[in-house]
Amino acid sequence: MGFAALKVERDGGTVRITMNRAGRRNALSEDHLVELRDAFVDAGRSDATGIVLGAEGTVFSAGHDFADVSSRDLAGVRELLTLCTEVMRTIQSVPQVVLARVHALATAAGCQLVASCDLAVAAESAGFALPGGRGGWFCHTPAVPVARAIGRKRLMEMALTGDVVDARTAAAWGLVNRTVPDAELDAAVDDLLTRATRGDRTSKALGKRTLYAQLDRPEADAYAIALEVMAAASQTAAAKEAMAAFLEKRPPVHNP
Repeated sequence: MGFAALKVERDGGTVRITMNRAGRRNALSEDHLVELRDAFVDAGRSDATGIVLGAEGTVFSAGHDFADVSSRDLAGVRELLTLCTEVMRTIQSVPQVVLARVHALATAAGCQLVASCDLAVAAESAGFALPGGRGGWFCHTPAVPVARAIGRKRLMEMALTGDVVDARTAAAWGLVNRTVPDAELDAAVDDLLTRATRGDRTSKALGKRTLYAQLDRPEADAYAIALEVMAAASQTAAAKEAMAAFLEKRPPVHNP
């Protein structure tokens, strides 16, 4: 299967899915999200034991692609957010262990991607943010898996301030499993994935599915609420201004 926004490679028992829209900061347009979903579905159907999600470029992922979002009406944004939610839930539903290799900044839905993976290893130069709190389109859906990784108070700090959380803090908070020097990132990813995939593949898949069945009982409701709110919020003047300012590379003008 050919992809425009991804590189997909098989390395022994591991499928490596690498986002390579570096020029767009790996922003999650509809086409990009469709490719991610299809790549994970395809990998999930294979006999691989592990999946590594990584990225190329100076940013792991900048989240939703405002060039895609800003032109949509309410129904269109709802459709896009539904697709994004499908990607996140597909990551958790595939039988393989999914590990995020985070080499750089992950913001908004990019941070959501990291939080949705089973495991995550970050380079010391990586950072994490839910920046919607600083603008006009709050990070409602990205906050759903992040909250479940780091807890309410830390989630509130990330979501309300929009500030970047450094990699070491992200590890201390539980957003990633560990942080390592940049030069050791690949070795740390391979080490953790090797340990996480040992044992019976079928048992591991059942274990993963059962763990998420426990954790997700409230999450489905949370996604339903957050998706509708975020879709509706995309149509507000503040959100439109935030997206226009981003696309025009200027500071946004917001009402106090």
